[in-house]
Amino acid sequence: MKDSEQETRIRRLTFAGLIVTLGIVYGDIGTSPLYTLKAIVLWGYDNYNELLIYGGLSAIFWTLTLQTTLKYIIITLRADNKGEGGIFALYALIRKRPLFVVIITMLGGSALLADGVLTPSITVTASVEGMKLINPGFPVIPVVLIIFGLLFFIQQFGTNYIGRWFGPAIVIWFLMLGVLGLSQLIKYPMILKAVNPVYAFRFLTEYPGGFILLGAVFLCTTGAEALYSDLGHCGRKNIRISWIFVKTALLLNYFGQGAWLLMNETSSSDINPFYSVMPRWFLLPGIIISTGAAIVASQAIISGSYTLLGEAVSLNFWPKIRVLHPTMVRNQVYLPFVNWFLWIACSFAVVFFGNSSNMEAAYGLAITITMLTTTLLLVYYFNQKGVNHRLIFLFLPVYLTIELSFLIANLNKFSNGGWFTITLAASFFIIMYGWYFGRKIKNRYITFANLDEYIELFKDLSRDESVPKTATNLVYIIRANNPDQVESKVIFSIFRKQPKRANTYWFLHVNTVNDPRIFEYKVTHIIPGILIRVDFNIGFKVEPRIDLYFREVLEDLVKSNEISLDSSYDSLKKHDLKGDFKFVLIDRVMPIDNPLSTLENITLTIHNLVRRISLPDVRALQLDSTNTIEEQVPIIIDQPFDKRIKRVQ
Repeated sequence: MKDSEQETRIRRLTFAGLIVTLGIVYGDIGTSPLYTLKAIVLWGYDNYNELLIYGGLSAIFWTLTLQTTLKYIIITLRADNKGEGGIFALYALIRKRPLFVVIITMLGGSALLADGVLTPSITVTASVEGMKLINPGFPVIPVVLIIFGLLFFIQQFGTNYIGRWFGPAIVIWFLMLGVLGLSQLIKYPMILKAVNPVYAFRFLTEYPGGFILLGAVFLCTTGAEALYSDLGHCGRKNIRISWIFVKTALLLNYFGQGAWLLMNETSSSDINPFYSVMPRWFLLPGIIISTGAAIVASQAIISGSYTLLGEAVSLNFWPKIRVLHPTMVRNQVYLPFVNWFLWIACSFAVVFFGNSSNMEAAYGLAITITMLTTTLLLVYYFNQKGVNHRLIFLFLPVYLTIELSFLIANLNKFSNGGWFTITLAASFFIIMYGWYFGRKIKNRYITFANLDEYIELFKDLSRDESVPKTATNLVYIIRANNPDQVESKVIFSIFRKQPKRANTYWFLHVNTVNDPRIFEYKVTHIIPGILIRVDFNIGFKVEPRIDLYFREVLEDLVKSNEISLDSSYDSLKKHDLKGDFKFVLIDRVMPIDNPLSTLENITLTIHNLVRRISLPDVRALQLDSTNTIEEQVPIIIDQPFDKRIKRVQ
């Protein structure tokens, strides 16, 4: 079966699709019972009473209902970009993109990347910590670091084989959650009173520090944004149907933990009700299953980070990075930079914070920012789609109130570790800002030349044997959208910098479109046989392998007798050898004496620093380096100068 067919089958509403969805989508939110109620009890232990448990559970129930179910499962999944989801896919759907939309997209993407560092850290650590109930001296941190080392090491080989077990493993996990929770509910069914929203209201208004405890409650829904990002992998129907099972298992476990807490006196704030509900004989199997689920959740975050940054690169929010395909499975990619960065960052977080309780204080702050930005982007999108303004005005204040409340509550975590994720998010934002707006600054000085003014010059140069031939076919990557124009820098390179003679000049224009999967090209013969333009329309989910795509275009043109690839050299032509190709890449350099403002110069400095660590264009476009010329030209080719030097005798 072809990969595309397999992908379509997974996204279709089938039993197999539901199982795969459980493994890919719900690892993050599915492992939240490991630490959510534990965090509520820890933070509220100084005033431990029934309201803490009933109110905390009520807040969890309504958070999962309003935030995860209503906002993401029902509303946000409607904002799919040809089946793709996530903050960058949503951004691509918005036709008019004012500065505000660009900035909030950067904020959301940066925060989501940052929170992805703590998600594997807290999940794996919390699961392994269960071993301390069996052996108090168990070396949690070394074991977690070993798990991370193995997990990130195997990414370079692909996870196709082990990925087959993720779905069944997570099914076992959710069944365990449900059964364990139900075993306690049977003993104390009164805990179901917590469904009443009155308890949540009293929790926020009457319990000491109840509003601040929303920061702990928020942990139950941190995976909701990742759920939307995984839309393209599994499909809307599979996500929605499987959520019924997931939410049921989650609520059963949460309420079961609450029942246990009310039936048992807690003598320590360090108690983890998740493991407390397990029978003693089941403790070791339960820990093993929990650790397996945590690894699945971590794998989902790693793969999600690959996807997220891949989209950011395509939409020019992030510098070009190396992308590898470890297997033949479609869309399974490996980003070495992202992988090793996550490994170092996750390992550092585990060692720095020491235990999951300390990580809970840092967790969730950044993701509230992402949820806020998604809400604002959704308003833009719904307005664009012509949704009734009354519904938009109802949606906006409700979710701004909810998410701003979570943000304010989570800001209390800043000094206790929240600074860690915010620092990461700020670093990612600076990179995005510098890269995106640095390009904008450079593009502002792009000038275009009308090709009809150079038609005869192209003809003459291609026939001028006094000029050494650079290549039979000379290929330029251009940015001019108008087929009758080309950047002045290209004209400068061909005619002024050092004349470059070729039989045929090729202008390749790569247009990244909002449709994630579009993959097509158009050919324009500006001067038949001498000057040819090829326009590639590539979706932001398609890898820009320009060298490969160009070869396919050439094959099509030869088959249609539009061109001949025979060598122009008689000695080679008679041996049926094909003509040579040379790609020219032009780097634009801003002169020191420039008209930029202080902010623009700072932005451009960041842009240039980021470029030093980014992938060179020749590798990013996957061109043959042996057939590539790299040049530098000034951004401002004809810079005006208001003074003229005076000659003296």
